[in-house]
Amino acid sequence: MKSIAFVQTGRVVDVNTNDNVLRALLAERVPVKMACGGRGLCATCHVYVERGSEALTPMSKRERQTLSLLGEAGPSSRLACQAKVLKDGVSVRLPEGLYIEKTTDLTDLIGRRAERRLLHPVDGRMLVEVGKIITRSVVEKLAHVELDLARVMAETHNLG
Repeated sequence: MKSIAFVQTGRVVDVNTNDNVLRALLAERVPVKMACGGRGLCATCHVYVERGSEALTPMSKRERQTLSLLGEAGPSSRLACQAKVLKDGVSVRLPEGLYIEKTTDLTDLIGRRAERRLLHPVDGRMLVEVGKIITRSVVEKLAHVELDLARVMAETHNLG
């Protein structure tokens, strides 16, 4: 067993050697959307490795390519579905915000202020800032989110 610490909660989760970081997120009941099904093609499981990056598997070509599309990716960025835990000492932090998978995720929030940043599931860019009112026109402008996600899923299907 290996351990992964979560910066936001201070909790430590045990996982089996070679389990990915995503498994630890799910064990902690972190609401990860996994829009691409854990194939390393979207941003919804993006994490920042605060400590212990050497205790994870090296980054694959696919992961590197996906991270290159993310607006908020940095040197410590990894996709939780692709990073497997080899040793103890890994500590991760989640990006600030909520990934939107489809416009219907926002329908019930029309007229309310965004409590968290709302992020695009493919490239991680901010769609709605904290404190901004979510209006019907904002939701309509986000229709491309579903199209972008459908495109990624189609590309995945064509690759497999």
